Amino acid sequence: MQLQKDFILKRLLNYISSVIKPGDCGGAAVRCLLLAVVLFMMALPSAAQKLPSAPKDTTKAYPPGSAWTLSDPLGTHIESTLDTLLYNYQRQFVTSFTSDAWASTGQFTGPAINMIYFQRPAQTPFYFDNALSYWIPTFSKQKFYNVYIPFTQLGYGWGYGTENRTDHLNATFAGNVNRKIGIGAWVDYPYTKGSYAQQAAKGLGFGFSGYYTGARYEMQAFYNHYNHLNKENGGITDDLYITNPAELQGGVNTIEPKSIPVRLNNAHSRLIGSEFYMSHAYKVGFWRDITQPEDTVQREEYVPVTKFVYSFDWKTNHHIFLNDNAQEAEKFWQNTYFDRTGTRDDAYWWSVSNSVGVEMVEGFQKWAKFGLMAYATYEIDKYRYEVQQSAETPPTASDTDEAPEGLTPLPEGYENYMRRTRNRLWVGGRIEKTKGSIIRYAADAKFGLLGDAIGEIDVRGEMETRFRLGKDTVRIGVNGFFRNLEPNYMLNKYVSNHFVWDNNFGKIRSFRAEGRLDIPWTRTQLHVGFENVQNQVYFNSESLPRQYGGSVQVFSAAIEQKLRFGIWNWNNTVTYQKTSNADIMPLPELSVYSNMFLYFHAFRALTVQIGVDCNWYSAYRGYDYQPATMTFHSQGADAVKVGNFINSNVYLTCRLYKVRFFLMCSHLNQGWFSKNYFALPHYPVDPRQFRLGLSIDFAN
Repeated sequence: MQLQKDFILKRLLNYISSVIKPGDCGGAAVRCLLLAVVLFMMALPSAAQKLPSAPKDTTKAYPPGSAWTLSDPLGTHIESTLDTLLYNYQRQFVTSFTSDAWASTGQFTGPAINMIYFQRPAQTPFYFDNALSYWIPTFSKQKFYNVYIPFTQLGYGWGYGTENRTDHLNATFAGNVNRKIGIGAWVDYPYTKGSYAQQAAKGLGFGFSGYYTGARYEMQAFYNHYNHLNKENGGITDDLYITNPAELQGGVNTIEPKSIPVRLNNAHSRLIGSEFYMSHAYKVGFWRDITQPEDTVQREEYVPVTKFVYSFDWKTNHHIFLNDNAQEAEKFWQNTYFDRTGTRDDAYWWSVSNSVGVEMVEGFQKWAKFGLMAYATYEIDKYRYEVQQSAETPPTASDTDEAPEGLTPLPEGYENYMRRTRNRLWVGGRIEKTKGSIIRYAADAKFGLLGDAIGEIDVRGEMETRFRLGKDTVRIGVNGFFRNLEPNYMLNKYVSNHFVWDNNFGKIRSFRAEGRLDIPWTRTQLHVGFENVQNQVYFNSESLPRQYGGSVQVFSAAIEQKLRFGIWNWNNTVTYQKTSNADIMPLPELSVYSNMFLYFHAFRALTVQIGVDCNWYSAYRGYDYQPATMTFHSQGADAVKVGNFINSNVYLTCRLYKVRFFLMCSHLNQGWFSKNYFALPHYPVDPRQFRLGLSIDFAN
């Protein structure tokens, strides 16, 4: 019987591939939705034998347990969640829906920047990583799991098309050896051929983690590695291929996306990185009797009073940019310093930091209402640049000889900053209250004492209060920071075939304050933020870093409102942003995400979300993208606006016990309301495409 069922399933899947034609999202989606119903009807009889009646809480995370991330530098735990929920599971597979306003080159796993300013992650020391920050593992993303039963979560996403196929395979494993020891592993493999010419990209990331939580000794460690390769096409040659192809094709109003010519045809960027982190803590305290009156055996628990912590963090990164087409390079870049026949730029960064700290543990006595920590961090890091050079020796600015034809003279002394080793020392302290039903808070202050860190200040804090109002708990939270930090070293000194700069920027001072309000019974969330940045470093229209001596302010207010009537749901998020200098820090003033869907349970064990969602943001003079340095820079006098288009998806997302899957047609409305669907100048978003995904939680 099982062999017969497997044979039928195989035939049905083969039929799906045969009926779907490239670009045929309407009919194919209907056929595949019908096939999905058949598949589930076949699966339900066998599943029903193993499943209990419909669970009371169908949104409860599975498997039961907890998860946490780490705070820098000593590895304090931050409560997190397990990725098992159904809501909007399909959204992670659509590049343009990574945030409500996502500016990207259009390719899956490609360079991008979040245009919702207060959602942007912190900048990384290796500047190239910022463009792929969503896809690469970072310290703040690392999760540790404490699960009652081992589980493996396997996910696969697929975008249909012979020439524009997209795949995304990922897996996460977590298990406990016992109550004190836990281990974990993950792997992530995104791949795409791209919707437009020369847009292929792929990446491979994997990692391992482990922890031990004893009465006196604690340890946690992880190792992560990633390798991403992206083709860089420089954007399409003429926006009319999207907005009005008939004007360029003698009246023919359609064109295959892969046929649209692009500005670069043989350029690639590769990012490689690794990180190993471990922290050790030894706790000094006392044993306390916790025997209950009904217990027949005496029980004790160890109560830590003081904790001594040591952490070690090792990172290495490598960026490679390749281009073998000299004719395209001459048109695309203003300067060529080393080799006019081709480009190979290599940039390396390596870092080792050691931190030691002592902590008074929160709650060891009733009067110990908060935890208090002091620490010191010492870091040594190295930068190195290597550039492919031609047989012709490029001159420096001090040479009297004329530059070889096609090469730009190099600035004097550029050799001195092709290698740099830095030693830096910080001291800091932290106070936190993580327990209590009324108020919780944390504050951290760090000061630089040695090397480039001298004079640096980094103060940050957050606080949250909860109180009962009616039958629900209202949450109010505030957070903010004040920073006076040295700019990234790569903004000051950099050498490559097309870009060489030697800057001496001053410290960047920034102040941020944010507030949020969560009202459960009205299903409303409010967020308001303000930031002032002085001496902001940005990339100008020539893709060169410059420092703005004045101040730039950003104000943001966002509201998320969820409506529900029976199985009908309508969730909306509206974000308003205002920047005081759109040339330095361009932002769309208004962005909207709307999701209307039906959410219900069927066949006792099947949870269904079916609906349509869309995003829109106002037109603005957006960033342009520079492939050689993977940076986003302001536009010049001929700046073009992007945005002011609706991007809509229709989807079906389901969960059957431990299985989640979705079927969707992304960018369903391509060309319906506006053909000007560019996320960056000359970089259109993905056209209409049929996508599906599957996630299975294997728990033993």
